[in-house]
Amino acid sequence: MNWSAFFPITDPTWIFFGVLCIILFAPLLFNKLRLPHIIGMILAGLIVGPNGLNILERDDSFELFGKVGLYYIMFLASLEINLQDLKRSRGGAMLIGLLAFAVPVSLGMFTNMVLLQYGLVTSVLLASMYASYTLISYPIVARYGLSRLKCVNFVVGGTVITDTLTLFVLAAVSGLFTGETNMWFFVLLIAKFILITLLIIYLFPRLARYFFRRYNDAIIQYIFVMGLLFLGAGMMEMVGMEGILGAFITGLVLNRMIPHSSPLMRRIDFIGNAIFIPYFLIGVGMMINPRAFMAGGDALLVAVAMVVTALCGKFAASWITHKVYKMSGDEQRLMFGLSSSQAAATLAAAIVGHGIMLPDGSRLLNDDVLNGTILLILVTCIVSSLATDRASRRLAVSGALLDKPLNPSKKTLLALANPDMVDKLMDLAMLIRDEKSQVPLSAVTVVLDEDEKMMARATKVLDHAAHIAASVNMPLLTKLRLTTNLSHGIIHEMKENDYRELIVGFHQKETANDTFLGGVLPELLRGLNCQISMARMTIPLNTIRCMQITFPAKAEFEAGFRNWVEETARMAGNIGCKVFYHGHPDTMRHVERYLNSNARGVQAEFCATDGGNDLKRLSQVIHKDHLLVIVSARRGSISFRPSLDHIFTQLQRDYSETSVLLIYPNGYSRNADA
Repeated sequence: MNWSAFFPITDPTWIFFGVLCIILFAPLLFNKLRLPHIIGMILAGLIVGPNGLNILERDDSFELFGKVGLYYIMFLASLEINLQDLKRSRGGAMLIGLLAFAVPVSLGMFTNMVLLQYGLVTSVLLASMYASYTLISYPIVARYGLSRLKCVNFVVGGTVITDTLTLFVLAAVSGLFTGETNMWFFVLLIAKFILITLLIIYLFPRLARYFFRRYNDAIIQYIFVMGLLFLGAGMMEMVGMEGILGAFITGLVLNRMIPHSSPLMRRIDFIGNAIFIPYFLIGVGMMINPRAFMAGGDALLVAVAMVVTALCGKFAASWITHKVYKMSGDEQRLMFGLSSSQAAATLAAAIVGHGIMLPDGSRLLNDDVLNGTILLILVTCIVSSLATDRASRRLAVSGALLDKPLNPSKKTLLALANPDMVDKLMDLAMLIRDEKSQVPLSAVTVVLDEDEKMMARATKVLDHAAHIAASVNMPLLTKLRLTTNLSHGIIHEMKENDYRELIVGFHQKETANDTFLGGVLPELLRGLNCQISMARMTIPLNTIRCMQITFPAKAEFEAGFRNWVEETARMAGNIGCKVFYHGHPDTMRHVERYLNSNARGVQAEFCATDGGNDLKRLSQVIHKDHLLVIVSARRGSISFRPSLDHIFTQLQRDYSETSVLLIYPNGYSRNADA
């Protein structure tokens, strides 16, 4: 049979079907081989492409989706950077970031010009590719519970330095071919880059904050973020820079407003990794010519030189850093393992450089370099995975460096009633939830017997909560409970299922004399001894810019002290906002000690008070984009003060437009619920 009559496939429908089959089956195969999916997609493209079995034609869809996927890779890379880790370890991150850039670039310049005989511009761009790294093996570190190690924070923070410098070199080199190459060209290029960067930094967060506060629809939010992504990329291209640099900077400035646990982040990650990024990687594979390696000569020499130079440069950078900070050998090997894998920025630079045509008709980065880049990614990803796993295992066995285990078995219940509060309460629960917890979150709606209207509304509320949880792959148990008394229904649900924490919304006021607590919440305080968190959010949590936390004197003696400190610190870390703690100096020392041991990434400031009701003073400093967290106390507890009884009157009078989280920690009791 003449297969050439059927292949290559040129019909767009069948091309798209073929791509979907690759996206489906390649990860399944490479999971068994324990290799990164990125390698599987590239090799699959090589096999089905014109230089392989010639099954699929590389049509215009690969150009379109390829560019989208390239931007998406850089955007996701910047969104996944933990800015709190970067701020906490900025000294070490700056050192290893600069070393990871300077050392490989220096070695690369020597190798490229002396051994490979490349020109200056090509050597500069190729050398910069050795510097960037992608945290392919970071999940290994997280699995061993070592994500809080100082050396890990150094490497994570260093990605910002190396990727930014690499992308700037790429943008500058590509800019050489858009105008005259003189001194004023570079001055103007740098000036335009700074101007566009400042515009993105100033304008995009304000636009996002305004939009997120007014529109809560999931699809609209996603389209808006994608609009900002391509606006940032397009603005960079307008001034002669590469669009991937604009995509990277856009992700950095939106990082804080798109928490990692949020539904929006899950959608961005899902759509990118399901379609755009695989399409791009398959298209890259189609461009590779394996026959060049088989022929020997320059292609094989270039590939070996790239791999050796990149690995030696990263090893030297990690070795110098571990000597400066007097780290152990295992920590040095862990830094090398994390920083040695090449992927996103390296591939982006190679593709852009390959697309730049020189005046003589040749490419800035020729086919040998493109083929060598794929081998570089394959080898470094394997080396990174093996080195990281071995170093992590040795450090984990030492025991002292493991993350302190939290309370993964704690069961939390959301009491949902008001449909307008479902999104905000679910966001709150996800932000304070320990990502390591395997215990499902639970939601209940309590309705009065034979009230069909309330029952219909309760069903919609629970369905909406389940939809939100499904969008972020978070397990959620929902229950509709019939009762003759709303507060008793919640109390019985808590006690029957041994829940340790209750999250509820403030009562929706119906009359002028009505209180925020209504008639249900006071009974909950009397009937339950577990932690009760009452929330009223006037703006989305991801637009909160500051948390003001006030707590009473002697709060450290309550049984639930560690729990609320832990949860508010986790929330601040996920949102990426600053926290001001207001309380008695003795209690403040316990809070600070916990943060230093378990949550050093939190940006905290401490304001000493007498430990009483501080709401009158705080009303002068609270803004609409702040979250007021009030840690109160039940009557009879050691931290209770009579002034706490006036909280609800003050909230009605001074904080009607403020987002408030009121926490009653669990206390000691002979028949404690928590």
